[in-house]
Amino acid sequence: MASNYRIEHVNFYVADFDTAYHAILGRPALAKFMAMPHYAYLVMKMPSPVVVLSLRANLSVAYACEMESLTLAEATDLSIQMASMVAEAKMVPADDMEIPELELPCASSKSKEVKEVGLGLYDPSKTVKIGAHLDPK
Repeated sequence: MASNYRIEHVNFYVADFDTAYHAILGRPALAKFMAMPHYAYLVMKMPSPVVVLSLRANLSVAYACEMESLTLAEATDLSIQMASMVAEAKMVPADDMEIPELELPCASSKSKEVKEVGLGLYDPSKTVKIGAHLDPK
């Protein structure tokens, strides 16, 4: 019906970022159309000369957009974290990045000097072996 149509000019900015949405209407645009969104019911109502218009969203499409937005947000967050880790790694001195040579493990503990110490329990057979040259402190 031609009496239900209305044209309003809305100024907006174009933002170059990844999102699942094609357009995001802010408060000024909603106020110009006197529209009231209800996010839980996925409906937006606005007055017209004849009746109140109800714009309803498709739940499955809204869910798909939300999941796509979450995926994009997680990917963006991971790329930011990776970039900061690379920047931090570039600041590490070259000497700290060298891999130290590992000592070969000893074949047996008998080659080191150890002493046997009682655990002070009721059973004197319960002992533990410790290094003989440990600092007494």
